[in-house]
Amino acid sequence: MSKTSTSTDYIEYGTRPFLAILFSLFLAGFAVFSSLYCVQPMMPFLAKFFQVTPTHSSFPLSFSTIALALGLLFAGLISDRFGRKKIMVISLFSTSILLLMSSILPYWEIFLATRMMVGLAVSGVASVAMTYIGEEIAQKDVGFAMGLYISGTAIGGMGGRLIAGVLLDYISWQTATSIIGALNLLIAITFYMALPASKHFKAYPINLNRFIESFKKNLADVRLRLLFAEGFILMGCFVTVFNYMSYHLLEKPFELSQMWIGLISIAYLSGIYSSPRAASWSHKFGRDNVLIAMLSMMIFGLWIMLIPTLWAILAGLLIFTFSFFAAHSTSSSWVSVQSLQYRAVGSSLYLFCYYLGSSFLGSSGGLVWEQGGWFGLTIAITLVLIIGVFIAFKLKQIQIQEKLKIN
Repeated sequence: MSKTSTSTDYIEYGTRPFLAILFSLFLAGFAVFSSLYCVQPMMPFLAKFFQVTPTHSSFPLSFSTIALALGLLFAGLISDRFGRKKIMVISLFSTSILLLMSSILPYWEIFLATRMMVGLAVSGVASVAMTYIGEEIAQKDVGFAMGLYISGTAIGGMGGRLIAGVLLDYISWQTATSIIGALNLLIAITFYMALPASKHFKAYPINLNRFIESFKKNLADVRLRLLFAEGFILMGCFVTVFNYMSYHLLEKPFELSQMWIGLISIAYLSGIYSSPRAASWSHKFGRDNVLIAMLSMMIFGLWIMLIPTLWAILAGLLIFTFSFFAAHSTSSSWVSVQSLQYRAVGSSLYLFCYYLGSSFLGSSGGLVWEQGGWFGLTIAITLVLIIGVFIAFKLKQIQIQEKLKIN
């Protein structure tokens, strides 16, 4: 079959199949990321129910994200063999069923094991959806479709926190989890029925030698190594703030209800705006300069949140979230350009480090919270972000050196 982007070969904007793909993948992004992040506002409730510390209460999210990070390395490879839609359908049904199961488990260790399996299941959509878009949609319309899918993932992360946060004022965390699980099961059924079957997928045998070689090539590039470290820092700091914000706002002088704490997640809306805008800023000012600026703004927003008023915390969180999404968009797109020969593996390695940062810093931040409270956590996150700024300057230095060599 010809690989030209014609209306008979590839799905184009305005057609019924195009709308079906947008609708299905938007729902899929919402489903998997709401499942992943719904436990974040539940952390104080999980700590009380399972009688664990604030640090341990972050494990359900951290264990999910570390499993997601590992799954991202292999899910794409498996989909090369068995098909994109099949893997995504299995992923969505597994995620919803595991979420329902986790709501009835009274044992901490089994609950954590279930959350790990949720992370693995989520990786089936997170690593394959973009590949499906690239294979099935006309090249001129790929950017629009990709943007809507990413919006679905961002709204899913916000929606999981928001739905759970609001519901927790009225029902138990188990019932809230069941509701989200049931909603995601309906989404899985809708996705299976609505998403068009792949027309351009070609099965490939799993080739571990080529897989390993592509990893070596990416890790040999100094700029990619620095960008992978940047992903670790960005997501780790972002998740740490949202992990312990609930505890902070439950304390004096705020003493907010869980519903109002859940509504804080509307800060995500600033990120949904800044993420696509980062591309034009990078084109105008350079990726390195945008990365330095956004990391610096994250620090600025973080310190505004030290002011003990609700409006200051909301303003600081908006700045912090706005800057995080712009920085993540900049670094992830830089990885895509830099790892041109092995783009899929480069993106997988970046996301692996990204979610590893969520797991490691998100949980270790609990130890800082228990000893130093919100001020101690602010100091710790600031120090990590300063390392991120240093890495961004190092990337800028490499860019300058390369330009001098060319000239």
